[in-house]
This record gives sequence, structure tokens and C-alpha cells, in this order.
Amino acid sequence: MRFSLVLKLLASPLSVVAVVACNPAPAEKPDVLVNLATVQSGPRVQADELNGAIARDPRNTALLARRATLRLAAGQATDALADVSEALKLDDADARLYFLQARAYRALGRLSAALGAARQAGERGFTGPELPLLVGETHLAARNYAAALDNLDRTLRLDPDQPSALFYKGLAYAATADTSTAVQYLQDALARNPREPEILHQLAFLLNAWRIPADAARYAALGMRIDTASGLLRYDYGRQLELQGRPDSALWYYRRALALDTTVYRADYRLGLAAAKARQQPAVIQHLSRALRRNPRLPQARALLAEALETQNRLPEALAHYRQLVAENPGNQHWTFKVWKINERVQASLPDSLRPAPRYYYRRPPMPVRPLPISPMQSLTPSAG
Repeated sequence: MRFSLVLKLLASPLSVVAVVACNPAPAEKPDVLVNLATVQSGPRVQADELNGAIARDPRNTALLARRATLRLAAGQATDALADVSEALKLDDADARLYFLQARAYRALGRLSAALGAARQAGERGFTGPELPLLVGETHLAARNYAAALDNLDRTLRLDPDQPSALFYKGLAYAATADTSTAVQYLQDALARNPREPEILHQLAFLLNAWRIPADAARYAALGMRIDTASGLLRYDYGRQLELQGRPDSALWYYRRALALDTTVYRADYRLGLAAAKARQQPAVIQHLSRALRRNPRLPQARALLAEALETQNRLPEALAHYRQLVAENPGNQHWTFKVWKINERVQASLPDSLRPAPRYYYRRPPMPVRPLPISPMQSLTPSAG
């Protein structure tokens, strides 16, 4: 009975409309987009995904090496070194593990340990170009330029188109003041890797130092298009503007460089020099204090900072910098006088309870004159004859 009623309703078009009207379709739910900010990916997450597999098979050196590699890529060098050390306890004959250990030591700045682990890798048969490249870069970081160039040449014999080896050779020659050769190697590296911002920065920096700002501007502008967040490239572009007589534009780029990266101490240094020229002492103190924390040997920076602190009546801080100038320039009468003068003002500003007792100088009394020894008396015995 009920089945025949349904057939009659379906037979009539109007009845079909009525059935649909009586049973409306469920409302469509709006699409929910995934918040990309909450999506986790990258080497750190991939390394964590291996935790379960390693817990099930803790003696699998391949898994430990894989997690160590991912942790190195994620910047977790200490954890990576722990994984490699555990793998080496299980298999101390695998050359790749020693190479991975050398990479971890290098990431931690332990240069001697990195070289030792690399030597172990070579002795166990690791023959890839990555090994002399790592050794050369480690020697470069240790400022052993002859050994660095030797290993980088070995890398290029194994892989002539290795841009990293060419790049590091450029840095080595730049450190030894062979700027023309350094620029040539950096240009060769750029030809093989034209979108590497670090190569572009080094080229721009060297050309600015070599007083060729037009060429430096070309490399810095290209680097800024590739890496929009690089403070170093902003500094390079500002420096070439200053060299070409556009100081106001240069200062804008220096400030932009610091907004992107507060470790670009050369931008602080240039802003501090400009502030000293304009007699803006608070700005001098701000920029040169930060620059000297990064590089304590910047020319004129400490003297300008000490004088700015003195003008702002920050005498104890000024005195510390004047004393440092005396230590760096022994025998300099100007800085020696400044130390004496500012020290007197600092002592005078202290409350009586903290002021050291005055030193009174007096002339030492002369030593008492000792009487001469009494000469023996002549004999009174009459002589014969």
C-alpha cells in the first residue's frame, strides 16, 4: 500500500517538486582552508618522525645517520652529534659516519675535532669531494689559508665545477689581501651558481673595499632582488652610495640593514661616524656601542664613543673606554691625560663614604748622619832615643 503511493507520487512531476520541497537538501558546508602557518614540515619534523622507528630498532645505524643528517639541516648540531656518536658505538668502521661527525663538529665550531673526524673518514675510505671541501672550509675558519687552499684545490680536481670550492678560494685570497684573485674566483663561483646571495654579498663587499662602487652596486642590487631579507646586501648597497657621494641615501640603507639584521655591525659603525660628524652624541653612543661589541678594533670608534660618553656626563663608562685606549696605545699622552682627568672627576662625584682616602705625598726626611768612627789615640809611651 505504501509502495503504490510512492509510485503515484513519482509519476506526477508536480508531486516530485512537492517531495523535494518537503525534503530540502542539506546545506553545503563552507570549505575550510588549512592554516599554512600551523603546517609543520622541514628537516626538524622529518627527524622527529624517525623517533618511533629508532625506538623500535635502536641498533640501526642507517636510521641514526639519517636522523643526524636531518638534525644538522635543522640546525640541531648537538643532537646530531649525539646520534652520530651512538651510531659509531655500533659501527666504528663506517667512513660516512666519521664524515657526518666532522660536519657536526664543524657546525658546533669545534674545528680541531672536525679535522680529526675528517681524517678518520679519509683513512676509512671516504673519497668524495665533500671531504676535502669540508676540510678546506674548516682550515679557512681557522685562518690556516695555505692548508685551506690546498684542500680546496683537491676538491676542484675531483669536481671542477664545485661552486662552494671556488667561493671559499675567493674568501681565502681575500683574507690574504689578494683582492684581484679573490674577485676572479668569486665571479667563477657566481657563474656556476648565479642566484646565491652570499656570493653576491662578498663580491659587492670586496668591490666597495677596492673602491669600485659602480660594479658593487650591480651585484648588491641583484642580491637584494634574490634575498629581500638580507641586511648585509642592504649595507653593501648603502656603502656604494656613500662612496659615490650620496650619504643621505646611504644612511637610509644602513638603517634598513639594521632593521633586517642587528648583527650588521658595519652599518652601526657608519651610522655612528655620521652621528659624530653631526654632533648627535646619543646616536653616537647607541651605534658605536653596538658596533664595538661585534668588532672592538674599528678605527676611531672607541675614541668617538669615549668622547660622546664624556659629553653626556657618563663618566665611569667614558673612563673605561679611555683606559682601553691607553692599553691599546701605550705612551699616548693624550689618552693618558684623559684617564687622569676623568678619573679625578669620577672620584669627585662619589659620596664621601665611597670616596677613597686622599693620598698625601711628603718628602722623606734625610737619613741621620752617622758619626765617623773615632780614630785610635796615639801612643803616649816615650820612644827610645
